[in-house]
Formats: sequence, structure tokens, C-alpha cells
Amino acid sequence: MTLFEDIDLFDEGRKRFTDYQLPDTELKLWERFFEKKASDDYFKALKAVTPWQQRTRKMYDKILPDPRLTAFYGGQNGLEWTPMLLDIKAAVEMACGITFNRVLLNYYRDGNDSVSWHSDNPSSSGQHHAIASVTFGETRLFKVRHKERRDILPLDIPLTHGSFLLMGETMQAYYEHHVPKTSREVGGRINLTFRISDTVENTNYVT
Repeated sequence: MTLFEDIDLFDEGRKRFTDYQLPDTELKLWERFFEKKASDDYFKALKAVTPWQQRTRKMYDKILPDPRLTAFYGGQNGLEWTPMLLDIKAAVEMACGITFNRVLLNYYRDGNDSVSWHSDNPSSSGQHHAIASVTFGETRLFKVRHKERRDILPLDIPLTHGSFLLMGETMQAYYEHHVPKTSREVGGRINLTFRISDTVENTNYVT
């Protein structure tokens, strides 16, 4: 028995590739990048074995808990890579030709977990790098908008079970993104964002 249906509200259950051809950056999506059985297995294992934490952050002069759980692997301050994460990383790297050295895991437990509009911070050198985003679990909308140009229509991208989204190295400089809450009854979603860092210090990344 598998965890997620072949066809849900957004997913037609097909393997597809989309190049969004956005101005100023690269944004590409592989749906069904991981086959359903593998995606089911990865979701169950990651949910069970990851040492999830609920971090806090300062917002509006208050210290608030993040509306999701996280874990960070790689670097001196990150957790040690696991064979499972290295397998996922190798598949992503083979597809995009980019080598990553860290990964942030976000666990969205239900429709109340979310992330607000933001763009990820550059590395300590001030340089932005490509980010590879992999989703296992329930479909959630990934909203994208240009920071300045209103002539570029915003995107609503359903990130489905087993999908792989590649954000180019200039994406964070020109665009911001958002995973909104949903009133739909949805299960958990685990998102892995593979990253390149030139520092051993962890930064608060979210996707």
C-alpha cells in the first residue's frame, strides 16, 4: 500500500518537464522525477528518522516558532549526511550537473504549516547559488513573483510527490517565493533544498 494517490487535486500522475523561461533567472521543474514507490519510501523514512526541530525567529518584536519543522545536513554545524540523503543528492546532481554541499529539510505537517514571502540569503561571499528543491508527500503550492517587475505574472506551481524544482543562481536576487497555508485537509510534505555554501555557518533558509 502506498501513501499518496497517483492523482490528486493538482497532479495528473505524469512525468513532465517544464522550463518556465523566466526573465533574469532559470526555473525548471521535473514532475515525477522520483518514481512513486521510491517517493513513498523516502517520505516514510525521512519522516521517521530525521531529528526534526522547531526553530524560532524574531518577527514584529516577538519570538515566534517556525510554522514547520526543520533539519540541516552538511558543513561543520550540520548533521552528518546519511546514505539516503546522499542517494537523493546524487540523483539531483546527475540531472542538473551541479554539485551541492548542504541540504535543508522542511517538514510541513499539515495545511497550517507554511512559509511567508522571502528570498534566500546569499552565501557569506555575497554570491547566490542554484538551489535544488525536492518534494515528497502532499502537493503544496509554490508561489513565485518578481521583486520589481509587475509585468511578469506571478506563478503558482504545484510541487507534487517526487518532484524536483531547480532554481537558478540568480533566482533569489530577482524573485521571492512563498508556500501558503491551505484550508484543504492535507497530510505532510517534506521538502529538501540542496544548496551550495562557502561557509561552515548555518543560515536560516526556508523553501
